[in-house]
Amino acid sequence: MKRIPFSLKVISIAILILGGIGLAIILSWIQFEEIFYNFYAFVFGLVIISFLAIIGAMFVGMFISHRIFSSREFTGFEEEMLKMRRDVEDIKEKIDEMNRKD
Repeated sequence: MKRIPFSLKVISIAILILGGIGLAIILSWIQFEEIFYNFYAFVFGLVIISFLAIIGAMFVGMFISHRIFSSREFTGFEEEMLKMRRDVEDIKEKIDEMNRKD
């Protein structure tokens, strides 16, 4: 049987706590009347959301880089640029030939 990683357990517990606090506030089970408790809830939520945003950005970056590096075909724009490069090289060769004849 495969073990669940400790980091996944910690992140899951933190998300459940944050979700439980949010649900309790929405249902008015918890009312933060003192700024002290509200500040701790805000900091806890901010840290968890920031951590998840960083992890999400890493996954999005890995997905985008995988998509870029996995495609082996040229796009239409890239093919046109390669054709244009060949045309420019041909024109340069013709101009060099004309200069040599003079």
